[in-house]
Amino acid sequence: MATNDIIKKYAKLLVEYSLGIKKGDRLLINSSYLAEELLKEVYANALAAGAFPEFKISLNGTEKIFYDAATDAQLEYISPLSRYVYEKYDAVLNIIAPLQNVDAAKKQKCSAARAEINKLFMQRAANDELRWTLCVFPTNSEAQECGMSQAEYADFVYNCCFLYENDPIACWEKLEKDQQKFVDILNSKTQIQYKGNGIDVKFSTQGKKWINSSGKNNMPSGEVFTAPLEDSVSGVVRFSYPGIFMGQEIEDIRLEIADGQVVKGAAGKGQELLNKVLEIPGARRFGEVAIGTNSRVNKFTKNMLFDEKMGGTIHMALGAAYPETGGTNESAIHWDLLADMNDGQIIADGEVIYDKGKFII
Repeated sequence: MATNDIIKKYAKLLVEYSLGIKKGDRLLINSSYLAEELLKEVYANALAAGAFPEFKISLNGTEKIFYDAATDAQLEYISPLSRYVYEKYDAVLNIIAPLQNVDAAKKQKCSAARAEINKLFMQRAANDELRWTLCVFPTNSEAQECGMSQAEYADFVYNCCFLYENDPIACWEKLEKDQQKFVDILNSKTQIQYKGNGIDVKFSTQGKKWINSSGKNNMPSGEVFTAPLEDSVSGVVRFSYPGIFMGQEIEDIRLEIADGQVVKGAAGKGQELLNKVLEIPGARRFGEVAIGTNSRVNKFTKNMLFDEKMGGTIHMALGAAYPETGGTNESAIHWDLLADMNDGQIIADGEVIYDKGKFII
């Protein structure tokens, strides 16, 4: 199949299925110029749907110039245009097409300054007032980051999104239906336990809602997630995959949790950075607990958009909760940490519902 045909499928999937664009929608598309081919197809599809699409495009080198030269005031500045989009637009599409690496500390300062506007974004999304999707356009720099050629990485991305199938939308609709069975059972339970290699952690989901993530907000997707009752998490958890924070790796993260709060954090590599992360307000509590289900995501790429969906894994996020789950923890960060569960179990209200990387219900 020609690459152009894949791009056309990708654009149709994003506009029609992920975002559900309809007549009159105000749509902002964020990306870099490297995704030009996909951007044009998305634009055409959005226009055909009767929407009002607009672009915010990064140019080569400008991001590095900003992080190299910006003062603290410039790093912390929130554009009124960004605020307007979050307050008034109907849909936002973020297409990751990275240009270059930037200073992690300065990027974190920007992220912290956006806590308030991100809270607005998450609240409107939870109220179904703002639809959003995050996806990837495969670039050479991203391919190099995960140890693949650009062609190999593109093949990985397209396969994970079902774009080689005759009808990708039908595939995602089937995944959504299959996952709903797990969600319905999980929503009938209140006490959850993850058990695995270095993992024995319990939490309550009383009053919370498990969400079926099936390619609407993330493309690709394939996970079910919720927020734990804020003070209920207890036990120990070892994250077997590196934690990626602002482009930096922290390896072999081990956390001890009591009454919902991380009381001790250790890392095989990156202890100093881990300590700094845990100092961020709200970062010692978990905003999300989740289970990855997408078997096509079969390798670790250092991009959590893919990694957290990997079949046979669980992840837990320190920091901000998604309001639609009923979670209330607030923080400038939402940091997903990933663990292998191919030798583990998930127990719900005393019943084993997941064993060796798969649901058994």
